[in-house]
Formats: sequence, C-alpha cells, structure tokens
Amino acid sequence: MEWNLLTAEELTAALRAGEVTSVELTDEAIARIERDDKAVNAICVPDFERAQAAARDADQARARGEDRPLLGIPVTVKESYNVAGLPTTWGMPHHRDYIPVEDAVQVSRLRAAGAVVLGKTNVPLGLQDIQSFNEVYGTTNNPWDHGRTAGGSSGGSSAALAAGFGALSIGSDIGGSLRTPAHFCGVYAHKPTLGLAANRGMVPPPGPALPVDQDLAVVGPMARSARDLTLLLDVMAGPDPLTQGVAYGLRLPPARHERLRDFRVLVLEEHPFIPSGSAVRAGVNRVADALADGGARVERHSPLLPDLAEAAVVYMQLWFSGAVARFPDEVYEQLRAVVAGLSADDRSLHAERLRGMVFSHRDWVKADSRRELHRHGWRQLFAEFDAVVCPITPTPAFPHDHHPDLMGRRLDIDGVEYPYLDQLVWAGLATMPGLPATAVPAGRSPEGLPVGVQLIGPMFEDRTPLRLAELLEPKLGGFQAPNQSESS
Repeated sequence: MEWNLLTAEELTAALRAGEVTSVELTDEAIARIERDDKAVNAICVPDFERAQAAARDADQARARGEDRPLLGIPVTVKESYNVAGLPTTWGMPHHRDYIPVEDAVQVSRLRAAGAVVLGKTNVPLGLQDIQSFNEVYGTTNNPWDHGRTAGGSSGGSSAALAAGFGALSIGSDIGGSLRTPAHFCGVYAHKPTLGLAANRGMVPPPGPALPVDQDLAVVGPMARSARDLTLLLDVMAGPDPLTQGVAYGLRLPPARHERLRDFRVLVLEEHPFIPSGSAVRAGVNRVADALADGGARVERHSPLLPDLAEAAVVYMQLWFSGAVARFPDEVYEQLRAVVAGLSADDRSLHAERLRGMVFSHRDWVKADSRRELHRHGWRQLFAEFDAVVCPITPTPAFPHDHHPDLMGRRLDIDGVEYPYLDQLVWAGLATMPGLPATAVPAGRSPEGLPVGVQLIGPMFEDRTPLRLAELLEPKLGGFQAPNQSESS
C-alpha cells in the first residue's frame, strides 16, 4: 500500500493497528521526495538522518504503550521556523550559513507530540511574496503545473503536501501565506485567530527567538484534510510558556454546530477593489450550492458586513507600515519623497500601501482604532452568521513571475491586468481584524488547476470554520493528488 497521500488521521489508525511502522512511513516519504522533488523543489533543507532516528524512537515508544497525537507521523516545517542544527535563511543569501541552536516553540510542540520532521520547505525572499523562490534554494513549482507558482510564503509546504512529502506541515500567514498556497495547490490550511498559537522562533535571521506578539502575523497548520487541520491546531494552539502561558491556559470553545443544516453562512464573491475571476467565482458558488444542499441558511448580502473597501485600506496600511520597519534610513527617506508626490485624490491601494510605509506612530494609532471598529462590526455580524465564505485570491495559481518590482507586477484576471498586490485584499479580510479562516479545496478551473475558498469564523471560535470545512469536505471532494485526478 502507498501511504504517502493518506491523511495523518488515517496513518495514525494504521500505526495503532500495527499495519505499518513509523520507520516504513518515513522511509517511503524520503524515497518519494528523492524521486519527485527535483521537479517540484518543495523540500529545501532535508533532515533525513534525524527523521529516521525519530521514526525509530516513535516505534519504540509505541511498543512501550505510548500514544501521542502525532506519534510517528512524517511532517515538514516551513523554512522560516528555527530548527536546531538546520539553516534558517528566510531565503536571504547573506544568512545562508545561519544555524540556530534551539527549536522554535512550534517545532518543539511537534516533536513533543511525536511527529517525525522530514525537513524544511521553501519560501520567498524574506517571506514577502505570493510565490516561493529565492537565490538560496531556487523556485518551488506547483505540483499541478510546474510552470506556475505553488504560492507564498508557505508555498514549499503546500507543494510538499500535494506531492505526498509528509502528511502535515506548519506555516505562517500575514498576507494569505497559509491560505493562498493551499488554494493554489489543492490542500487545506487554517489561519488561526491572532494570538492563538505562539510564534517564538519564527523570526528573521539572525534575530533572537524572543516571545514577541507580532501584529497581523500568525502561525498555523496545513494538511490534506479538514480533520487533520484540527488535529495539528490542537498541537500548535496555546500561549507561549515564557509569557502569557505563565498565567493562562487554553480552552477553545466547541464549534457552534455539528450539522451542516444548522449553519448560517454569508457568501461573498466580489470585492470593490478587484474582480474575482470566473474560476474562483465558480468555486465560491460551488461551496454555496453545497451549503444550500446540506440545508444551511445561505445569504449573499448583509448590512452587518463591515465595509470591504475600508477594510482593505486599513489592512494595507497596517501591514506595510510594519513591513518596512527594518528598511535602511535612506530607503525610508526615498519612500517619504514618493509619498509626498502622491495626489491627495489618489485612493488606490497602491497609494495606500505607499502611505502606510511612511506612517507615523500617530497615523498607525488612527488605523488601529479603525481596525477596532471593524472588529466590533465582525462581532455583530457573527451574532447573525456563523461563517463567511469568500475567495482567497481572485485567480488560481498563476505563471511564475520573478520580476523584482512587486508593485510593478500585474495579475491577469480573465484577460484584464490588475496590480499584483491588490489580490491580497481577500486575505486581508480575515487578517486585519485577526479572525480565523480555513482554506478548503473547492474544485478546479477549466485548465485543471485547484481552486480554494476560505471560511472565515468568529474570533477565537476556530473550531467553527474548521467543523464547517469538515462537513463540506465530502460534498466538495476534498484533497485529490495532482497525478491521480481528472479535471472537473
């Protein structure tokens, strides 16, 4: 039997039943990587010898009667996480030799749960792209079409899952970096509520691994099934033991409903700043039809929905104000000069990104206050609805575009070009207020490319969109391997 494309839940059942050993699973995963990853380039830092040792330890532990959540399950880790003894570069050539001596807190949690870490997955330079390529490790290709991107910045992780290189992976998200790669590669991902999972050790090199609460950014799970997302989130969730964990424990509330017919869902498919391509609209409507077929209450409009245009502006301002914080002074001054030349009437997202880059602290506080109003608006909406279904990006995976000027790139949406970075507005819908969002496969484009949607849920009620994803999985078809599927 080929084990590489099964879920972690299925592998755990086989391990418990004695049908397979962790050593066998690990050796088979390594063989698959060595055979297939030359074309995909998902695993940028293999750690096979330690993985095989960990698998032997897992089998011995199981023989002693131990049974931990991920005992013996092969997994991968995004390159940006510190793993003791392995390089952490964030794709930056001048840090190619930086090797941390301590695991990130989430890597420690994986190991404590019994996972077998196969290695690290590829990322874009500084994690700052919707693709995954850099001068250190090269380009990660989409397993469905090697001429297209696997997404970013967790593109190596999504490609690894789609290609059968480990059952689970961990990534991070500020601009859709979990959800977009999942959408492009046909797998599952969950962006947790802001602050739910500790991020210590997911830090640009050579910075110290301090327990810093980052604005907007989260770490989260990726998998080949919705139930596996919940399994891995339960391992990852919880405060940092060095800070809030000193005083606080975690108790996530259960999902609001257990049956599809009890869910109340708002469906969105269009954004005021950028259109949704036909393939993505079809995916959203396929989910809407599945919900209605299951008896859920489905609405297309609500006066409670926070203003999407203002949400996109606030998101861009907050994100880009932080993204340039480490830029050299001379670059910052150049940006100030560019912003000074903007017309006051230019309210494009490009202009708002530039303005955010030179925000004063006073400007940031004003934007943060607008964010709090949006959070309150979402609380009101989620008193009426349980989840919001919407796109992740306007298109399926696009062809590789390595032009160095991200702001100058263009995205083709059904034959019309739009600013490349404007596609981030859908990711920002959940990121700006800190809401949980689950990415689920929702079919394929006419060209056979995966199409995903996101299920946004109430803050700290992560189990609600995760449960909805689980209920939708059999109706939508779930994960299908690139080499085993026919276009739908």
